[in-house]
Amino acid sequence: QVQLVESGGGLAQPGGSLRLSCVASGTIFSIYTMGWFRQAPGKQRELVATIISGGNTNYADSVKGRFTISRDNAKNTVYLQMSSLKPEDTAVYYCNRQSATWGWGQGTQVTVSS
Repeated sequence: QVQLVESGGGLAQPGGSLRLSCVASGTIFSIYTMGWFRQAPGKQRELVATIISGGNTNYADSVKGRFTISRDNAKNTVYLQMSSLKPEDTAVYYCNRQSATWGWGQGTQVTVSS
């Protein structure tokens, strides 16, 4: 059974930065395309960034140029470096396979507010 544990969220001011981490266990992490998702209050969960095993990345237009996804296969960990944060980035952030077929972790809350 795959377990995902996200961390690193918190309160940031507009224009600030945060770095999220997600550790996966119970799976051969390195072979999967991983993604970061977010869900804002009253909205559907959306995929914001993906990274394949070899490191190629893709981003939603809303975060392109501001967020960077990376991974460390030796540590079964995927990261999301968030910069130039905006209030509309406020959401609970989750990691999962790109196909979102694993169970969800608890997520990590990101709040962007002055």
